[in-house]
Amino acid sequence: MITLNHLSYRYPSGMWALTDINAEIGPGLHLLVGENGSGKTTLLHIMAGLRTAVPADACMINNMPTAQRNPRLLEELFILTDEMMFPYRTINEMTRRHAIFYPSFSPQLLGDTLHRFGMTGNEPIDFFSLGNRKKAQLAYVIALRPKVLLLDEPLNGLDITARSEFIKILAENISEDQTVIISSHTVLDFRNLIDGLIVISGGQLILSMPTWKIAERIAFVNTSNPPTDAIFLQQSFGQFSSIIPNPGGELTTDIDLILFYNAIVSDARQSLLSHLNKQ
Repeated sequence: MITLNHLSYRYPSGMWALTDINAEIGPGLHLLVGENGSGKTTLLHIMAGLRTAVPADACMINNMPTAQRNPRLLEELFILTDEMMFPYRTINEMTRRHAIFYPSFSPQLLGDTLHRFGMTGNEPIDFFSLGNRKKAQLAYVIALRPKVLLLDEPLNGLDITARSEFIKILAENISEDQTVIISSHTVLDFRNLIDGLIVISGGQLILSMPTWKIAERIAFVNTSNPPTDAIFLQQSFGQFSSIIPNPGGELTTDIDLILFYNAIVSDARQSLLSHLNKQ
């Protein structure tokens, strides 16, 4: 369990990047979304113990402050950022030098995943294209099987086929006791996979909620005329895409992630949150 308790963060320049964030994030795959500069990467760095929140114990994983970088916690935690470079020449060398610190590492899973990406693990990473380097890194971190996996823009550089394969690999290999948080602007790739949605805007947490609860309280519909009870709507090509109340969870609809995000950063935010937070 990741616990954020009145978490804030200020850059050395004095500017506040995150302000009073409170959330409990349990096992499952959670999508972290927000505009550029909203604080997503900073929050992931705090969760990984790479930055220290205010107060220092505001971010806890399994009751251990991430800022302390306790070895027992670090062997169950990994972050892969968009700019991260691996320090060893090949993935197999990385495995020999680094994977020993992760008790749950699976050599079989690594080999299978690399094979699905058309690799052996012996290729020199530094000579890879951006996309192939990302595939090798993703294969490795999935095989580490940490209890908490933080992925910042994992699809950057991947072609359409590799994106689809990575989504399949995630769906097949993330266990029920793992907590995976993915920060991404390409939300549609994860629409059928996520268990929770986390929204940050302007350094503030707007929402952290399981997708089943969202679908239970609001519905997403496409109609030729605007619904009279629409919380938020957009018109395109003569059709209205709308978010409407779903009292009692009577309607079963898929979550339109783009429509939902547009709504929650619009003037309709308070009305939308009011419906989501109804008991």
